[in-house]
Amino acid sequence: MTTTSERVSEVLTRQVSKVSQSVFDGSRLRVVLLVDVYDGAQQQFLEAYEQLCNQVASVPGHVSDQLCQSIENPSQWLITSEWESAPPFLAWVNSEEHVRMVEPLHSCVRDTRSLRFHIVRETGAAVDRSQHRRLQTSPRIGDGVIRHALTFTVRPGTEEKAAKILADYASPEARVDDTTRLCRTSLFMHGNRVVRAIEVRGDLLAALRHVAQQPEVRAVEEAINPYLEQDRDLNDQESARVFFTRAALPAVHHVTADGLSQGERYAQYYPVVSGCGMRLAELLAQHDEAAAEDPASPVLRSTVFQRDDVVVRLVDVRDAAGAEPLLQRPEHTAELKSLLDGEVVRMTLVTDRRSPDA
Repeated sequence: MTTTSERVSEVLTRQVSKVSQSVFDGSRLRVVLLVDVYDGAQQQFLEAYEQLCNQVASVPGHVSDQLCQSIENPSQWLITSEWESAPPFLAWVNSEEHVRMVEPLHSCVRDTRSLRFHIVRETGAAVDRSQHRRLQTSPRIGDGVIRHALTFTVRPGTEEKAAKILADYASPEARVDDTTRLCRTSLFMHGNRVVRAIEVRGDLLAALRHVAQQPEVRAVEEAINPYLEQDRDLNDQESARVFFTRAALPAVHHVTADGLSQGERYAQYYPVVSGCGMRLAELLAQHDEAAAEDPASPVLRSTVFQRDDVVVRLVDVRDAAGAEPLLQRPEHTAELKSLLDGEVVRMTLVTDRRSPDA
């Protein structure tokens, strides 16, 4: 006979085993931007912000924002904004419109740090109980790993040279500091598109800066420069910033059915009908949520990365043979098929590196 405590334990075990992150639960989003302004540039920053906030107010999904200045350090500012949900914010922040919109801020800002949160609970007299304010229903269970990707294209005809450069380099030091460590880097190519998926424990921004400073990585980045479709100068702070802003490929969904097994790693590239990238990513997320609940599924872990119409799905599977039908013939719904502008393809693995103690 199964006791109540055993049933509860079983439910909790299933919940913990399905480690998940997602931007698709429909709850409202709070964005926090920490800004370090150059000394003496506070008024310039305020004027640039006022111009920016008037433009942001018309962006679909934007609800409100606040600008705050530190009471201790006049150079420290805080911008908070609320959005109806994560997808409209991500669509805007990853757009060329956003790149152009925030350009006036760069001359007066030393550094920024962006944090995004789903709203789980709220209190206070200002909360209008008569309005339907969507909240995240329950906390998500994390595994301590932050997942991110970068994507860029090389000049057609240079793919083999680029792949060799990107594969032949010494791995950077995994330890960033006492709290941050590089866990894994997987690099894939399809045609002239490169996707580099990164897994980090700790502070993602600190890890990315750490990697960028490593001599072996700097050498690779300099060597690949002549083959890039988008010109960049890593010695020019603005040029490097624009390149990596456009190269960012955020993880919009992750689910883990089995956190212990290693499995084999694959990446799928989804050619998307123009303007349909976010919706396609959402459908893939729903598919992966269902697969994680199926004990017979070969998928151990799955991450969907999406920016504009670039959609990549990274999967770890139990074995290649068992995953072949899933990887080659995804269970597309009619809507999913309508969002595709071609066949789903498996990307070519260039290099996959794990930290020894990851």
